[in-house]
Amino acid sequence: MTISIITASYNNIETIESTIQSVLTQTYPDIEYIIVDGGSTDGTVDVIHRFGSAVAQWVSEPDRGLYYALNKGIAMATGQVIGFLHADDVLHDYFVIASVMTLFKEKKCKAVYGDLVYVARNDLNNIIRFWKSCPFHPQLLRQGWMPPHPALFVHRTIYEQLGIFNTEMRIAADYDIVLRFFKHPDFHSEYLPHVLVRMRVGGISNKSVTNLLRKSKEDYRAMKTNQIGGFRSLVWKNLSKLSQIRIFRKK
Repeated sequence: MTISIITASYNNIETIESTIQSVLTQTYPDIEYIIVDGGSTDGTVDVIHRFGSAVAQWVSEPDRGLYYALNKGIAMATGQVIGFLHADDVLHDYFVIASVMTLFKEKKCKAVYGDLVYVARNDLNNIIRFWKSCPFHPQLLRQGWMPPHPALFVHRTIYEQLGIFNTEMRIAADYDIVLRFFKHPDFHSEYLPHVLVRMRVGGISNKSVTNLLRKSKEDYRAMKTNQIGGFRSLVWKNLSKLSQIRIFRKK
């Protein structure tokens, strides 16, 4: 059973190599690694070149944003399972994909998700926020719940059946697709209670107050489009992040 891992990159010369290495050092043997680069001019493409055929497919050309790139990656993918790892992120350890794929095979499920930690940009061991998920229940969606999208792996048939990212959204298309998938009665997911991804802080949704407001507006739009929740759900969604912030002392 093959899994396609898709990385979208935009001038990520400082982090792309660690992202690639975290995929290529996985113990699971059947990984199709795809990189969709948005025409980077900072040397990112040179880094990709160095890995040769270890990167199964890659393209570098201007696009219209992150979700266009992810949709392009889905179209390129040939694996039965699809996951995303952005160029600022790394898989938590060597066994992440093996653990995910074992659950797919044992449970015959349509999705597997786990936990995620936010880390400092210059120190992958400096954990700033711990996004711990939980087993899914439909009522959670009305409480603003979602699993961390980079730690969500989905069977490709779901994209074929329920659609890809809504590119009319610039920041919250991942939340929209989570609502669309998880509300479907036949969407069988399994929670893997382990950290799967380390994400460097500084993502697009947190770069400015303007982006934070835009994200809230798009989150609300996603709720209304999918007929799940409303203003109260949006408040719960944002307040839940406060409990995830943890400061870890270095040993």
